[in-house]
Amino acid sequence: MNRPLSKIIPRCKQNIHPWQIRLSHWINLLAMICMIMSGWGIYNAYPLFPFTFPQSTTLGGWLGGNIAWHLATMWLMAVNALFYLLWGLFSGHFKRSFFPFSSKSVWRDTVRAFTFTLPHKLGEYNAVQRLMYVSVLLLGALLVLSGLSIWKPVQLSGLVWLLGGFGSARYVHFFAMSGVMLFVVIHVLMVLLVPKTFIAMITGGKKAHIQENTDE
Repeated sequence: MNRPLSKIIPRCKQNIHPWQIRLSHWINLLAMICMIMSGWGIYNAYPLFPFTFPQSTTLGGWLGGNIAWHLATMWLMAVNALFYLLWGLFSGHFKRSFFPFSSKSVWRDTVRAFTFTLPHKLGEYNAVQRLMYVSVLLLGALLVLSGLSIWKPVQLSGLVWLLGGFGSARYVHFFAMSGVMLFVVIHVLMVLLVPKTFIAMITGGKKAHIQENTDE
């Protein structure tokens, strides 16, 4: 005798954000704050542009302290990034969450966002979000490469050459950092517009999925 579909296929609950994502997210937030603030202190010692950052927004107190904080936090960010990248690749998170997207889908969702008609579903990224997350990962790689070339210009002279020289590497590092900060600003604005995303990143959130019951 046939049973109702609701009994054959019960609804189950799954985390929207697995613990691996949440852990790496919050570690990365702490590391980024320390990296940016200490980086501003280093920048102030050798400005690229006719402005400096307020001393109150820097970390370390003086150039030696800025560098010490920057290098110490660099290792925390490196380990966290490696963990996230390996998990993202082998779990299928990158392929499942960040791809595919196209210029057409990005334009469509951009128009929807500006007309306040873009639907938002926890755990699912629209085309604009996918582009932003892929872009910030690439900017992160550029930050690492340019940062290494500034830190070890003699040992990594080939990398310095690829970046156009030591001076150019500093500009690349600065603009890559600025791009990451722009991402952070947009990200925070989106969280303010959709506060439930903040709660989900703390608790993991719950989403329903259908699981077939194979019992006879």
